[in-house]
Amino acid sequence: MGNNLIQTIKDHAVPLYEADDLNILLKEINDQKYVLLGESSHGTAEFYNIRSEISKKLITEKGFTFLAVEGDWPSCRQVNRYIKGWDDKNKSARDVLASFNRWPTWMWANEEMADFIEWLKTYNEGQPEDKKVGFYGIDVYSLWESLDEILNYFRKTNSPHTEAAQKAFACFEPFNRKAEKYAASASFYSEGCHDEVIELLTKIQLHKTNESDSEENSLNIEVNALITANAESYYRTMIIDDNASWNIRDRHMAEVLNKINEFYHNKAKGIVWEHNTHVGDARATDMENEGLVNVGQLLREREGEENIFIVGFGTNRGTVIAADNWGAKPEKIVMPQAEAGSWENILYQAGPGNKLLIFNRDNKHLFHNTVRHRAIGVVYHPAHEHYGNYVASRISERYNAFIYVHDTHALHPLETEQVYI
Repeated sequence: MGNNLIQTIKDHAVPLYEADDLNILLKEINDQKYVLLGESSHGTAEFYNIRSEISKKLITEKGFTFLAVEGDWPSCRQVNRYIKGWDDKNKSARDVLASFNRWPTWMWANEEMADFIEWLKTYNEGQPEDKKVGFYGIDVYSLWESLDEILNYFRKTNSPHTEAAQKAFACFEPFNRKAEKYAASASFYSEGCHDEVIELLTKIQLHKTNESDSEENSLNIEVNALITANAESYYRTMIIDDNASWNIRDRHMAEVLNKINEFYHNKAKGIVWEHNTHVGDARATDMENEGLVNVGQLLREREGEENIFIVGFGTNRGTVIAADNWGAKPEKIVMPQAEAGSWENILYQAGPGNKLLIFNRDNKHLFHNTVRHRAIGVVYHPAHEHYGNYVASRISERYNAFIYVHDTHALHPLETEQVYI
């Protein structure tokens, strides 16, 4: 298979060295509702820069209306406020990115993102209010921050739901904002806050309004309520069932995308930035055998495959920002060359240059065989790559296109105060 696949890549790959080389990819994207842009690590500068260039083109040439990322909703809301001109406190993107204080902060608080956020702000300044591009976080982790947002807004507006929010807040207070403490209590001792968050979510959903308020407060409250419910479920489950907690998280992210779309009156076109393991269809990997789903699969099932375009990313070697343990200080780590026989190694053998592959009706069957495809998370041990950093994948079923960068570099984190949760 190896030699045949090498030649097939040579026959179908397009060289990729500058932004205009991405135009061939843009020609494949027309009426799709979502474009999902992956990454094979959370700490590679080239992935962020290329995704930025693709996103700029999607916004300016294809009319895409929002960007959703694998980040916390409350922190990303600060970015959204900044790029839409509602923020009179922060003077720069770097100021705004200081709100990303949950480990791993470098995923969004980095120089590469700061430059892109400034571009988004400048772009929006030339747009009418209803055409400004949004920026949203769709992850599930921000339980306490989301409760803060709800309670503060309800108190400010004298909402009739303030009591329900206070009740939920009081239930979580003894855990001192420590997810692991809540997880242990809820999992092993049935001392959780499930009833309180479901009551809060139900009240908010039953009485939600459809008014288009000037700063998206209704969307903010609805999504934060959804986060409190799903985060409670996620933390209650994560100690006893890894697979179930994974599915709760990815189903949540797909659900938030739907809430954003509804807020845009179902006329939204979204760009999603997440790790390959979230955007690349799980049904084309060994994740399926473990009962795992992901955002790419869920969106294809819900919206129809013709409405979703997924781009995977990978590299052969380089440096990456990661840590050797959860909550540890991030560092620049040397990433070894991809293992022999892996997808990334075969791409390297097909020629050392950066390249783009687009999988279509004519060539998709040529990339159907299962290969091992590298995935690096926020915790990374290069010496142990063989044991946990490769996902068996049918690449042309997992993605609609793939971008290979031969030699990559660590992104540039900003200095922020970190909360280790």
